[in-house]
Amino acid sequence: MYYVFVNELRRAVFEYIRKHELLNAGDRVGIAVSGGADSVALLHLLLELRKELGAVLSVVHFNHKLRGAESEGDERFVAEVAQRHKLEFRCKSGDVGAYAAEKRLSLETAAREMRYRYFRQLLLDGRLNRIATGHMLDDQAETVLLKIVRGAGGRGLAGVYPRLEVAGSPFSDASIVRPLLGTRRRDLEAYLLALKQSWREDKSNRDLRHMRNRVRHGILPRLERYLNPAVRQALAETAEIARAEEEYWQKEVSRVLPRVRAEAGGVLDWPVLMDLPLALRRRVLRAVSESLGLQLDFQHVDEILALSSNRTTVLPAGWVVSRKAGKLRFESKEPPAERDYEYGLSVPGSVEVQETQSRFEALLVPGNAAESYNPEDLTDRALLAAEVKVRNWRPGDRFRPAHTKAARKIKELLQERKVTGLERKLWPVVVSGTDVVWVRGFPAPVRFGPRSEQAVVIREIALKGLDGRGARHYMSKTKQ
Repeated sequence: MYYVFVNELRRAVFEYIRKHELLNAGDRVGIAVSGGADSVALLHLLLELRKELGAVLSVVHFNHKLRGAESEGDERFVAEVAQRHKLEFRCKSGDVGAYAAEKRLSLETAAREMRYRYFRQLLLDGRLNRIATGHMLDDQAETVLLKIVRGAGGRGLAGVYPRLEVAGSPFSDASIVRPLLGTRRRDLEAYLLALKQSWREDKSNRDLRHMRNRVRHGILPRLERYLNPAVRQALAETAEIARAEEEYWQKEVSRVLPRVRAEAGGVLDWPVLMDLPLALRRRVLRAVSESLGLQLDFQHVDEILALSSNRTTVLPAGWVVSRKAGKLRFESKEPPAERDYEYGLSVPGSVEVQETQSRFEALLVPGNAAESYNPEDLTDRALLAAEVKVRNWRPGDRFRPAHTKAARKIKELLQERKVTGLERKLWPVVVSGTDVVWVRGFPAPVRFGPRSEQAVVIREIALKGLDGRGARHYMSKTKQ
């Protein structure tokens, strides 16, 4: 019976990995082990599947220092497990309590941010190309239920993704993966008991002051008892459906958006918008608002769609939207100088930035066409995320233009160019993950230069009314 159970569990995890293309032969995988049952079971399952996967395994641990001696005990436990299996052990610690107080975050959010920052750093340093975490089906069910309660559309209901890409690594496919998203917690604990492998219990997981714990220990068990014994599986399947539908809707929005836009910026053709199905109208409005750096909830979207002619409605962050003469117009009542800005830029794709009165484009350049472009304007496609961010530079940002010896603060680079005042505050950069990959007026860093079959050229094109020091002066040019 033991062998049947273990073999079925191992086969199910292997099939999930293959279905979602989470691990490949030759991958250098850091298994994130906290000491809990989920992560310890993940370690043992990947050890058993190591030959079939062809992956090189190591153990990664982040000590949150939240529980004093217990946290130190977790670290020793994980280190001993790694040593027993002759796996390399990587560990880092951080004061989550201090970070949460500084950033005004909950302890849970602060711990996650610090942990994932460590994971990303390992990937960006090129030590690993995969981090595997122990998220399981129960975690997915809890996440989806919490999203439903708080209010969420298809994007929120997609829950935890099996794979999270991380841009900027020397590996083009660096990612954080979740091989256990199709596996129940009870099966993982039974598996460890069968192996006679102990694990660490985190007492904070029983603290009902945390909302997720109330869902885990109170609400979901009651839903199983009184409504649906398979409620966790049903919620996880909802996430699977939502992910596929979200991918479809993103393509639909990209297809219709050029027809709906009436002018540069947040100006839409009202009759064309209203001719779309309601679901697509809502998604177009969200996409436009997000391109302007504005996040709308369901109520705001419905208020916009209900606008009568010559009426205006107030949105968050100092924005208003008005309907007049067949146009729907988003406008900010805050002077640009008083706020930072950030816009998503798909690769390939384009986005208009009101603060700089320019449009940014990310164009794909196949290898056989690269010679038509200035090499200093090209970035390797494999080193960029599917979506990068266009924003104004921030204190502490660093950039290493081509032909320079080291990265420098962008503030210093702009001072040398004698860029001052409002123009300096709004000076645009493009970031991929944590890396600044483009700065107006400076050549791209050599380490992001094209090496694979596709490159990307990032261009800034003036919309109107810019002087000689603006986007028109600095936009990327092809060779003449």
